Amino acid sequence: MSNSPESSDRANGWFRQPCVFVVAGGLIMGLALGIRHANGIFQVPITMDNAWTREAFGFSIAIQNLIWGLAQPFTGMLADRFGSMRVIIVGLILYAVGLALMSIATTPLAFTLSAGLCIGIALSGTSFGVIYGALSRMVTPDRRSWALGLAGAVGGFGQFAMVPLAQGLINSLSWSGALVALAVVCALFLPLALPMRESASPAPVLGADQTMREALMEAFRHRGFWLLNLGFLACGFQLAFIASHLPAYLLDKGIPGNVAVAGLAIIALSNVVGTYCCGVMGGLFRRKYLLSGIYLVRSLIMALFVLLPLTNWSLYLFCAAMGFIWLGTVPLTNGLVSQVFGVKYITTLFGFVFFGHQVGAFFGVWLGGYMFDMTKSYDLIWLIGIALGVIAAALHFPINDQEMPRLKLGYQPS
Repeated sequence: MSNSPESSDRANGWFRQPCVFVVAGGLIMGLALGIRHANGIFQVPITMDNAWTREAFGFSIAIQNLIWGLAQPFTGMLADRFGSMRVIIVGLILYAVGLALMSIATTPLAFTLSAGLCIGIALSGTSFGVIYGALSRMVTPDRRSWALGLAGAVGGFGQFAMVPLAQGLINSLSWSGALVALAVVCALFLPLALPMRESASPAPVLGADQTMREALMEAFRHRGFWLLNLGFLACGFQLAFIASHLPAYLLDKGIPGNVAVAGLAIIALSNVVGTYCCGVMGGLFRRKYLLSGIYLVRSLIMALFVLLPLTNWSLYLFCAAMGFIWLGTVPLTNGLVSQVFGVKYITTLFGFVFFGHQVGAFFGVWLGGYMFDMTKSYDLIWLIGIALGVIAAALHFPINDQEMPRLKLGYQPS
């Protein structure tokens, strides 16, 4: 009897086929990130109905990003220890609960506990870290770039679909009814976690005798690991600021709300193609150079958007260009971590790198609201985002992206 990955897939059923679990993972990620991507649409109606400041709303979403980052390493440890499927199921349940609690929150504190704490933890179990970590183990190394790219593309399409869906739900059900409806969608997605069971993984796990503590010590001593962490901070700052504050920024400039919704949808749609291309390119070119290029291009796009006259078409061009490289950094960063350190503890290690991303996201969202309340302008935040992109590009060049010697020679426990 054959022991090939193909025969193993057939023995475990159709849901063990690579295309099935890659798409399932992408759909879960698309739902989780899509709802988060629509945060900016909820900002104006929520703050107006509750008479809250933009800083109050921004602080809650900033806490969400920070909690997501803080929880990600520990969620990764649970996924590496007990399997990703269980973590994803708990994450979807927490997401549904958090959205339901958001809909009935009447104070900034209650909103922060639901949108910030609960959904922040939920995102750590339903997004990049857990999904990409599972897929990195469930496919062979030669198909890893394809799997991460396809899952990211499917996730990007989910983000695209969630923006007009959220706006339609707000128009028909009010913002609170829309949150309840999205909570129901999270519950309906629970069966998609089943194909993410990793027990039949065909991927060879090198360094299988290494303990988690040894893996962490190895990574923490690697300069490139910390450079990735610092570089990822710029990504989180830029994306969280744009996703959360772009609709309000455009409204202040006299651009109608429906145009802002279209802009966010264009970002998500362009991200479908861009994330897949970035994932595939990660298998053809050195990932650290691709990452440097993405951060430089992002800064250029943001600078042109701020300096040129604002029109509907300049917005759409900005969103299309930014969307193409929106989440392309994630499969490349995840792939770089697995390339250097292996995949046994990839979910945990990526979780620590992702913490830097979420620290940046916290400041991008919170400072956006704070600086607007202080100056009635977002100009300074745009400049900070541009500068951070240039710094991140420089940080990626000196990263040593060679695989650890134990992956070539076989790990010997100390």
